Amino acid sequence: MQSTSSASRHQSIDQLYSHHHGWLRGWLRRRLGNAADAADLAQDTFVRLLSSGLGEPLSVTTPRAYLATVANRLSINLYRRRSLEQAYLEALAQAPQDVAPSLEHQALVLEALDEIDQVLALLSAKTRHAFLMAQLEGYTQEEIAGRLELSVRSVQRHLARAFEECIVLASQSAA
Repeated sequence: MQSTSSASRHQSIDQLYSHHHGWLRGWLRRRLGNAADAADLAQDTFVRLLSSGLGEPLSVTTPRAYLATVANRLSINLYRRRSLEQAYLEALAQAPQDVAPSLEHQALVLEALDEIDQVLALLSAKTRHAFLMAQLEGYTQEEIAGRLELSVRSVQRHLARAFEECIVLASQSAA
């Protein structure tokens, strides 16, 4: 049985949806130039709202601005994911045919890259930068500290935070 506050919250979201979904879909269609992506992102925006911890959605003083902010973040994630997929597919196209992975393997790699990208997006800019410098560019902690103008201890904390998030991702993937 749903609690009264939960039922009230869902009713509030239903009302928000009925008043603003059409506007949001049109706004996204103009920004993206694609009706299908606009419809998907509009729907995802309300799904995000349903799963958020926001108490009473109608208590937001400017609902359209709030919805536009959420939708904009989702569109950035969409473009980032597509860019990542495109880079991977271009790298595959350059690989010799006998070395190219199967379609199943390609799908698994794309899924893993997407999950890693989502984790990296959650990190602070300095933590993400330090992690990428260490893992992709091979910099030592001392070199990272010098380039980011941080102490070595701060770099160690940033790297530890990034690795913690990676461990959480790995444990969720294994489950």
